[in-house]
Amino acid sequence: MNYLPPPNKQLYFEQVWLLVREIPYGRVATYGQISQKLPRPNGISEEEYELSASRWVGLAMSASPNDVPWHRVVNAQGKISHPAAGVQKKMLEEEGVFFIKEKVNLSEFQWRGAGQSDTPSDVPRQGQLF
Repeated sequence: MNYLPPPNKQLYFEQVWLLVREIPYGRVATYGQISQKLPRPNGISEEEYELSASRWVGLAMSASPNDVPWHRVVNAQGKISHPAAGVQKKMLEEEGVFFIKEKVNLSEFQWRGAGQSDTPSDVPRQGQLF
């Protein structure tokens, strides 16, 4: 399947990174979820955006700065799509995210968005001691 590149790649990536930085410790979001929370770039139809946006988020994760918690983004099935799957899985498990048959239980660990109270109380938050 062919997809379009983002019209302003740097701007789109920066928006992705800003949003991914909001994903709390012990939570995950999907590529599609991130793309749906971002504004559709000018000049891109809804159909084009729907076909390409998840991939754009993946590209942004591959190019993310060190302060972006890239490991908290998984595919729509709760699986790891990143080439460094072992590293990503280990990082998530250290945050208290559990896998069953190589999948995150999205109903338990998926971030609902900014302002939502979905951080599990028994999982330490970033900076909190165990």
